[in-house]
Amino acid sequence: QVQLVESGGGLVQAGGSLRLSCTASGRTFNYYTMGWFRQAPGKEREAVGRISTSGTSTYLVDSVKGRFTISRDNAKNTVYLQMSSLKPEDTAVYYCAAKMCNYCNNYDYWGQGTQVTVSS
Repeated sequence: QVQLVESGGGLVQAGGSLRLSCTASGRTFNYYTMGWFRQAPGKEREAVGRISTSGTSTYLVDSVKGRFTISRDNAKNTVYLQMSSLKPEDTAVYYCAAKMCNYCNNYDYWGQGTQVTVSS
């Protein structure tokens, strides 16, 4: 069982930056591919990106490429989402998730989410 806790959300002006953190319980964090997702009001949850177990490979969706980066510190059981040049359309609840199967679509564990609000 893995428990994920996100932090770092808040209110920021357009053009600003935030860094989200997601800390996992347990000793097997480095076995999990980690993903970031977001859900805006009235919209379906969408993927933001993911990072491989070692952190050497990352993927970000086109809408955040060049503005967001994903990193992880396996010694701290933590994955990060650095968000820059934020736009009002980035407003959403952001979730981290973990999956053991790198090639599977479904994630095994989810955090409770952290709210990010970008004002114009």
